[in-house]
Amino acid sequence: MGAKPTVCAGIMAALLAATTTVAVASPAAAGGQQPGGKRSGALRVATFNASLNRDTAGGLVTDLSRRDNIQAGNVAEVIQRVRPDVLLINEFDHDPQGRALALFQDNYLSVPRNGTRAIRYPYRYAAPSNTGVPSGHDLNNDGTVGGPDDAYGFGLFPGQYGMAVYSAYPIDLAGVRTFQTFRWRDMPGALLPDDPATAAPADWYSPTELADVRLSSKSHWDLPIRLPGRTVHLLASHPTPPVFDGPEDRNGRRNHDEIRFWADYVSPGRAGYIYDDDGRRGGLRPGAAFVIAGDLNSDPYDGDSVPGAAQQVLDHPRVNDRVAPASAGGTAAARRQGGANLDHRGDPRFDTADFADTTPGNLRVDYVLPSRGLPVRATGIFWPVPGDPLFRLVGDYDPALPGGFPTSDHRLVWLDLRR
Repeated sequence: MGAKPTVCAGIMAALLAATTTVAVASPAAAGGQQPGGKRSGALRVATFNASLNRDTAGGLVTDLSRRDNIQAGNVAEVIQRVRPDVLLINEFDHDPQGRALALFQDNYLSVPRNGTRAIRYPYRYAAPSNTGVPSGHDLNNDGTVGGPDDAYGFGLFPGQYGMAVYSAYPIDLAGVRTFQTFRWRDMPGALLPDDPATAAPADWYSPTELADVRLSSKSHWDLPIRLPGRTVHLLASHPTPPVFDGPEDRNGRRNHDEIRFWADYVSPGRAGYIYDDDGRRGGLRPGAAFVIAGDLNSDPYDGDSVPGAAQQVLDHPRVNDRVAPASAGGTAAARRQGGANLDHRGDPRFDTADFADTTPGNLRVDYVLPSRGLPVRATGIFWPVPGDPLFRLVGDYDPALPGGFPTSDHRLVWLDLRR
């Protein structure tokens, strides 16, 4: 199963040294509106695929070491305007010393921007990712071993496209569970990819490869967040995009099963096969409150994922998706950009990502899904419409910009819960 991913010493010191909780006041405008209004007694949870990934190891640390990186500054401003209490950032490069985690706080989140107030998170968490970690196998079956496609998760270096969590409330480190090394084959009924050139089923990976291949393309984390009087489990992940493969659909099938992992994890009677990186078996305690968060790379109606992949959590009896986050910006973008968006079955107000208009078009792929029993007060997506002064933070695709957008091709998605 491998060793448990550990929180680096610098991150651990920051977590243990933090003894106060920031007081978060009413949020600033997002998209021309107050996202959720006054928040007395509310917990705001958000997810943001912020594209804080770079092409070289240490590149993000270099960019965050100064306060003049425009993209990082825009990302920080979005966060300051929405002001989540608990924030998962996808595509945040992991470094073993936790320098990027601290630098983003000190040089960006702690610096007011364009009339915003600084925001400080005394509790932070990051752990290793499967991305860029060499597997030693030819996982794409191209006849060679090595490179990003043969890593346990696609990446140019270990930790690229990692995850990070910032919290105003304590993270119960003793209760954290990570599932980086859980093997795909150990999921009963796993949708293992099949080599269409052979008669044998589910044989894209050899038995030797299946003994090593991990389910999670990054990692799956269960982070217990300690609130006054209760604990809410943040279930964080970032499944692989269901594309960039062949007829074997290895990425689509993996995406499906990465999402299924959480559906099983929160289901009494279905999670007995699960083991974490410490070897502890089983899923979430029955009745425990949770929020499934992250870029799941799956739209319930459109795009390239395996049919029903997103519905595994959206329609789960323990999950509440009755109040789905929405924005006027998503609707405006679909109309303005046209193309594939015009043929979509899903309502564009629920879109969370601005993808190529040829294919797949804009999609709903980023989620904050609370357990039933957690009262939802408000939800939203930070996607201002053109003409709004804050549209500059999202924009439309521009090839002249690094990454193509002022921040990311994804939008921050938030949810207010009554504490």
